Amino acid sequence: MDLAGFRASLEDAAPPPGAGPALAALWREANGDWDAAHELCNRGEDADGAWVHAYLHRVEGDLSNADYWYRRAGRERPTSSTAEEWEAIAGELLTR
Repeated sequence: MDLAGFRASLEDAAPPPGAGPALAALWREANGDWDAAHELCNRGEDADGAWVHAYLHRVEGDLSNADYWYRRAGRERPTSSTAEEWEAIAGELLTR
């Protein structure tokens, strides 16, 4: 699935089949369910989950917590908008 297909799936009732926890969390957050997205991130210990976890706390406005998760993900907090970051994360995860 490419980014356009993933964006189109936001109209569906559930994340696309085969979406891992990090992509499913992005999907849930984009559909207004931050709590479900956060729960999905809490289940995983990998760098992708940490990256999405950081993004979620950035969206929430908790930058110190976001920075902790960016460090866990091996990334720095971006200066781009959160919408641009969502696109970047989803685009990268969809290539794996």
